Amino acid sequence: MQEIATLFFCLIFVKMPDKKKYLILILGPTASGKTALSIELAQHFQTEIISTDSRQFYKRMDIGTAKPNSLELSFAKHHYIDFLEPEQYYSAGDFERDSIKKLDELFKEKDIVIATGGSGLFVKALVDGLDEMPKANLELRARLELDYAKNGIEFLQNELKNLNPKKWDLIDQQNPQRLMRAIEMSLQGVELGNVKKNRSFETIKIGIDWPREELYQRINLRVDMMIANGLELEARELYHLKHLNSLQTVGYQEFFDYFDGKCNLEFAIDKIKQHSRNYAKRQLTWFKKDEEIIWKKASEVAEIKNLIEITCHYNKAQ
Repeated sequence: MQEIATLFFCLIFVKMPDKKKYLILILGPTASGKTALSIELAQHFQTEIISTDSRQFYKRMDIGTAKPNSLELSFAKHHYIDFLEPEQYYSAGDFERDSIKKLDELFKEKDIVIATGGSGLFVKALVDGLDEMPKANLELRARLELDYAKNGIEFLQNELKNLNPKKWDLIDQQNPQRLMRAIEMSLQGVELGNVKKNRSFETIKIGIDWPREELYQRINLRVDMMIANGLELEARELYHLKHLNSLQTVGYQEFFDYFDGKCNLEFAIDKIKQHSRNYAKRQLTWFKKDEEIIWKKASEVAEIKNLIEITCHYNKAQ
């Protein structure tokens, strides 16, 4: 009798292990179909979506960032879309802090949360965490800004390409602020990426794989759709903010050059397509280095759901 009482006491007061929580990352280059797949998975697993697309954070930048439309947003709750003004500075470190706090909240009710986006640094911030960034060298930054003002973005591109070819292959090559920061760090001998912080959740990374020619066709078609949907007007409404870091973005910079009379409209649109393809190539270079990513075709939705269900021991009836 005493043994039964002791067992009963243990069952009541001994803490059982917490159930594992899973973050499902849907990754891939621009125009690969991340949004559609993420929404379908969020509906299937009755959960919510964390966006890791750093340009979709900003209001008024809708068409140029291929932001989910109001109908898509109604299908599944999204976090970190449309929550910043273009004038606001928001770093990957800020995102790491905020998104981990949000995940802690979501995992109180959900066993699975979806995250998606093509911004590799922000994905890393969410999953692994970031190294402590060194303080900016103000004297060096002032020199770089002067060089940029005198010689244009090509100077920064060539500087980084010569200093750090590996970084050059991965960076947004049309973003002068990121180029200058990368040059600063390269000149100071700083290399990031060694940190891997402990997380309270397990991660499953799924990449959407396309043959390169098909992906490039999808990118070209997406740009045509953006133009048809009013990208030029959106860019005109943001033109007065063209100096901001948030607007150093493919799809806007090319139109700003057109508005400044540096090129004609046809040339600007061709450049958007070219720069988008270049960006997709850099995204793939970043993601292909990650051996944890399980690559699947966009059409393999049933297989992806099955993979997640088996790995997460998910029961829809639970």
